[in-house]
Amino acid sequence: MRGTEAVAALAELMPVTVGVDEQVDWDEVEAAWGTRFPSDYVHFMEVYGSGAISDGISILLPSLRAEGYPYRDGPGLRDETENARETWEMCRDGADFDVDPESIVAWAVTSGADIYCWVTTDDDPDRWPVLICGRHTDPEMQLHPLGMAEFLHRLLSDAVFRKGKISISLQDEVSFVNWRSER
Repeated sequence: MRGTEAVAALAELMPVTVGVDEQVDWDEVEAAWGTRFPSDYVHFMEVYGSGAISDGISILLPSLRAEGYPYRDGPGLRDETENARETWEMCRDGADFDVDPESIVAWAVTSGADIYCWVTTDDDPDRWPVLICGRHTDPEMQLHPLGMAEFLHRLLSDAVFRKGKISISLQDEVSFVNWRSER
């Protein structure tokens, strides 16, 4: 399940009433990053925007110039990507797979200091797997062949899947608050 279908499934769990279309200039963002982004992430930004899921998972905004965006000196996505790459370098020996650190792009962080990323080695961004750079996950480094929205859906709806994939406890009722509302 990928793209708009995955975001629609996520919307069944998480109301979109407080979502805000970020109106991202994808041509500008993709030129700055040198790649397209997965369709579920693009659609998520149109439906929800950047913000917090259940006070524990912050979805990062890729925009370089969003007015009022809290990361004026550099978008959170870029900063967290650097953090994820450094974390991979420090913890890669414990992983049972290898990843080129330059292929890691962060898309979310948790309040428990986990970083959720893509591994961007496939030419098709809709096939990028999710990499968990966890602080207290088991194992710390995990690779999941899921898109962002499907990963979030499973994380929020499946307690068995959630185990070992997030360093915090999430609220039972799934919620989303756009960053503008949080401010």
